[in-house]
Amino acid sequence: MTDTETPPAAPTPGEIRLVISASSLGTVFEWYDFFIYGTLAASGIIGRTFFPAGNEVVQTLLAWAGFAVGFGFRPLGAVLFGYLGDKLGRKYTFLVTITLMGVATAGVGLIPSYAAIGMAAPVLIILLRIAQGLALGGEYGGAAIYVAEHSPPGKSGFYTSFIQAGVVGGFILSLAVVLFFKGVMPAETWAGWGWRLPFLFSILLLAISLWMRLKLSESPVFKAMRAAGETAKNPLVESFTYPGNLKRMVVALFGIAAGLTVIWYTAMFSVLSFLQTTMRVEETSAQLIAGAGALAGLFWFILFGKLSDRVGRKWPIVIGYVMTLILLFPIFWAMGAAANPGLARAAQRAPVVVSGPHCDYSPFAAKQADTCAELLDYFSKKGVAYTKAVTPVTLVTIGGSPVADRTPAGLDAALTAAGYDLAKVKPSVANTLLILVAILAIGALSGVTYGPVAALLSEMFPPAIRYSSLSIPYHLGTGYFGGFLPFISQYIVAKTGDPYAGLWYTWVIVAMALIVTLFGLKEDRRGTAGVVKAPAAV
Repeated sequence: MTDTETPPAAPTPGEIRLVISASSLGTVFEWYDFFIYGTLAASGIIGRTFFPAGNEVVQTLLAWAGFAVGFGFRPLGAVLFGYLGDKLGRKYTFLVTITLMGVATAGVGLIPSYAAIGMAAPVLIILLRIAQGLALGGEYGGAAIYVAEHSPPGKSGFYTSFIQAGVVGGFILSLAVVLFFKGVMPAETWAGWGWRLPFLFSILLLAISLWMRLKLSESPVFKAMRAAGETAKNPLVESFTYPGNLKRMVVALFGIAAGLTVIWYTAMFSVLSFLQTTMRVEETSAQLIAGAGALAGLFWFILFGKLSDRVGRKWPIVIGYVMTLILLFPIFWAMGAAANPGLARAAQRAPVVVSGPHCDYSPFAAKQADTCAELLDYFSKKGVAYTKAVTPVTLVTIGGSPVADRTPAGLDAALTAAGYDLAKVKPSVANTLLILVAILAIGALSGVTYGPVAALLSEMFPPAIRYSSLSIPYHLGTGYFGGFLPFISQYIVAKTGDPYAGLWYTWVIVAMALIVTLFGLKEDRRGTAGVVKAPAAV
């Protein structure tokens, strides 16, 4: 191969608008397909419909485990479609990925419930989530690289930031479609079968996306490599053997993908789940607030993507990581206080303490081992914060007063007497504005770390193996560190009784990513990640 990357010809304004709009809208639609499951999982519908009944906590955890499975297969999709993207081209590869995603999403809407077909229901759900994960593993890298390789010098951060915003757009669209269908039908119809319509809606989105993407031409960089016979012989192998590339992939995985993805999922799904479950905000209100906050924060991704063209990619990400470590807990504390002030005051004024000789609570157990664990299970299901202590006999105190009647009815009465109102709430206008400010704040932390990343990752790797080299670490990071975040954080909350304890998972991963990025990511004098040229002999 030649030692230089053939620069793309400057696109016309019309061409670049088509490239950005088709790629970004396809990203919106594909992530809509992936997120619609998470949106409905947060409301409990997925757990109640497809997983065994009898334990709400277990249903929630299993539903989030299904969410995580899709992410777990994203790296395999990255390997498969990354190989095809480097061998056959960017355009046709992400046409295949979006088709696979649309068909799999519609399939979720057609699966009978657990009550109708038993264990076949969760098995089919898992299989379709696997198909979605494979598809998404090929989509992001293709769209990001396609736009980056069309971008003229000095515009890559700005142009690719629309891909980043498109990921958020998929989350917003999933909320908007759910709210629309809920709003046009009775609650019983929605709970019975209406929730399936957002999944089937993906067929329309697939048709629109295919129509737009078929109008695109191949990436100019890939066309130049193919014309010169410079495409890689085996992109997967060469991604790991090209000099210095393995180190870049490690930095991309642990420094970039892992850090930005846990911030992003905390800003989106953790906020929605936190409002709906932990703070007991009425479901539709929580979805409206989360969707409005995400929509209002879209500009962060464009702003910081564009800014990275001027100041470089590395330092906005590093600063975003540092600010996340400082502000993550205060943002959620403020959000919780505004979302349900009565519950927050009750938890401070009358803390719940459960004590006993063992208190070995398992969120997955159908029957707990002892009375103390049964009490923890009760408070966990209620969403009531608690602390644990060791005493010779099992005790429950609320606000320092022992509770004699430890039956569910007696505990309900004791909580009510202590000022705990466990009914669903609708925040006041003033408190809603405070929640939105908190969501905008965490959205800014996500935007500053996520906005520049498509340009950064495209610049890090040689063109001939760029699709594979970018996709593999990105989807390993987002698939495992991010995809398992809702499950792990919910498990931590259930085990500890602290509604904010799950944030420690995000905090620890961001701290790791900060260290790796600070010392492992190198920028050249132009502020880019080195813009690796095509290898001389791949």
